[in-house]
Amino acid sequence: MKLYDSIGPNPKLVRMFAAEKGIAFSDTETVDIMAGDNRKEPFLSKNPAGGMPAVELDDGTIIAETIAICELLEETKPEPALIGSNAQERAETRMWVRRVEWKIIQPLTDGFRNAEGIGLFASRFRTDETVAPFFKAVAQDGLGWLDAQLAGRTTIVPDRFTLADVALFAIAEFGAGVGQPIDPAHKNVSAWFEATQKRESAQA
Repeated sequence: MKLYDSIGPNPKLVRMFAAEKGIAFSDTETVDIMAGDNRKEPFLSKNPAGGMPAVELDDGTIIAETIAICELLEETKPEPALIGSNAQERAETRMWVRRVEWKIIQPLTDGFRNAEGIGLFASRFRTDETVAPFFKAVAQDGLGWLDAQLAGRTTIVPDRFTLADVALFAIAEFGAGVGQPIDPAHKNVSAWFEATQKRESAQA
């Protein structure tokens, strides 16, 4: 399985998930997204959406989109289970992944695309710098909501380190470097972030 890798939180998410699973990619190709290589050939022939990362299977099949890739890795190597070992666990993990995606990950990303990242994205997406403060505030609201949920526990899904933790950590780490750090008032989220940052996979 070959990984098409790059800078950014989405590739970090997949690398970290793979590291937690103990999965090593047979080959890795770095795509220069700053030069826009993911938005032109030959990469577009592999992933017409142009997003990063993507994996290429031995038969040439391309799987893109971070969650789909992680689902593939989970089914390829079920243990340790980062999505779940049964239907209930998988549903619970997917519920929390969806929550952090909509409440935190998407607005944080939109805040970046319309502010610090506008020069990179203006030619690829519809951008408007006036909406950036709104999306950044929405992301912090989401972190505040999660802070309350994390009271008394150390992982997003109770008692299990899962894809939800990996997905949020990747974007939270990215956000800290682009003007959207976790508000120190969110003490439970901050403690969760610090604990997750100490995991070996966080260096992937």
